[in-house]
Amino acid sequence: MFLGMALATEPWHVAVSVLLIGFQLGNTGVMLAGIRDVTPRVRLGTVIAIFGASGPVGFAVGPTLAGILIDGFGWSLSGVFAVSAVLSVGTALLVTFGSREVRPEVVPQGKVLTLAYGAVRGVLSDRTVRGVFLIFGIAFLANQMSRPYVPVVVETVVGRGPGLASGIALVAGTAALAGALLSPAVGALGDRVGYRPILIGALLVGASSLILMPLAPQYGGLALLALVAVVLAAAMSSISAMVFDMLSIEVSAARRSQTLNLVYLPLYAAGIIGPSIGGLVVQAGLGAPFLVGGASLLAGAVAVFRRHRRPRADVVRDPHLTGLD
Repeated sequence: MFLGMALATEPWHVAVSVLLIGFQLGNTGVMLAGIRDVTPRVRLGTVIAIFGASGPVGFAVGPTLAGILIDGFGWSLSGVFAVSAVLSVGTALLVTFGSREVRPEVVPQGKVLTLAYGAVRGVLSDRTVRGVFLIFGIAFLANQMSRPYVPVVVETVVGRGPGLASGIALVAGTAALAGALLSPAVGALGDRVGYRPILIGALLVGASSLILMPLAPQYGGLALLALVAVVLAAAMSSISAMVFDMLSIEVSAARRSQTLNLVYLPLYAAGIIGPSIGGLVVQAGLGAPFLVGGASLLAGAVAVFRRHRRPRADVVRDPHLTGLD
């Protein structure tokens, strides 16, 4: 996919290359299930938060390096994608020679298509999993509808010119990296006080950050905008970590790998719906996607709180397990 992007000369070349992303997906659940099988229960939140931070760290370091290569060294976009292709090959070599196989407690048996269909059916028929997926989808939806307009907000501060790429890299890259590095501490806190209280707090903080983001340039310029981006990144990483934690303990071992493999279904749906909603509401002003996104996260926090206040009578009374069923 990266090589196709590097060689692209027409828009349809880019479209075909992006379609190949689907062949890269589907491994997150396997990694999460492997982590769940080898991690002590009392440290699960911390370890999964570290794992969850790895993605945002990559998203943060990538734009930063790209900004340096483009603005500082005059690289082309094609060159940046070519480097990404080399790094992807390096990742494959690392998995092949630098990792050890972790088998699940219950190894799925049967045809692949039958197992895949059963996994989807199991997720859609489980009220607990549906509730967690819904909250996860709301969080991703809020982020996806506002993320495309972050560079536009940066442009309102620094204007167009040679410094624009570096400004975007600061807000979308360096700030996101700092925020992601805070999530392991939040994961450790979740191990102590419970995952749902931390999830509610992260949703509220994320909502506040999204609402404040388009206002930050008016009062503190690029520095305040970057600070808000740090808080937002920490909140989003924490939301992901808490969702992974809840699924890893609430789903039985027999269905854990299958369910966790589908954990990013809400992301894929939000990736389609979010930008479409953002494109519609931005007609009302640049701040509209951030305001609607913040309202979505706030609604998610309210939903988690209300379900936490009304646990089902037949659910085990554990501070980590009661709430979203």
